[in-house]
Amino acid sequence: MLQSYFESIKYVGHLLPVSFLRIFLGYFYIDLAVKGWKDYLAIGNSVSELFIEALNKPMMPGWYRILLSEQLIPHWNVVAFVLIGLHLAVGISYILGYVVRPISIIAIFLCLNYLTLSSVDKETFFKLMIACHILLAWVGAGRCLGLDYYFYKRRRGVWW
Repeated sequence: MLQSYFESIKYVGHLLPVSFLRIFLGYFYIDLAVKGWKDYLAIGNSVSELFIEALNKPMMPGWYRILLSEQLIPHWNVVAFVLIGLHLAVGISYILGYVVRPISIIAIFLCLNYLTLSSVDKETFFKLMIACHILLAWVGAGRCLGLDYYFYKRRRGVWW
């Protein structure tokens, strides 16, 4: 497997800048998960307060408003653990370069969720993040400097 790791630079070296973007985003998501965990332990109700604050946004879709008020706010502690776990999974997957395509789809949905919940000043940041995740999914960024190249050589398919 280590040999295929170094072969990946030789054969798909044109993806090297994209792999650096993938590794940076992986670090970003792991840092976000650690900060979320510390905030969850220190503050507690911060997630439910974020959801309640987001209910006052006038441009939120009606179905999302119902989902927030009836499902997510009453079970805010479970939602917080799920969000932290998804951030951690995306970060580890991006750093290792393993199953980058399906994980980037999950990351796109996380960014769409935060885009719906966030204020106007963070809107361009989340749109740029969505574009980065689409790029990573499109080119299969885990094939360079990642474990996906090992599986791509042996089992070709959509996921690698």
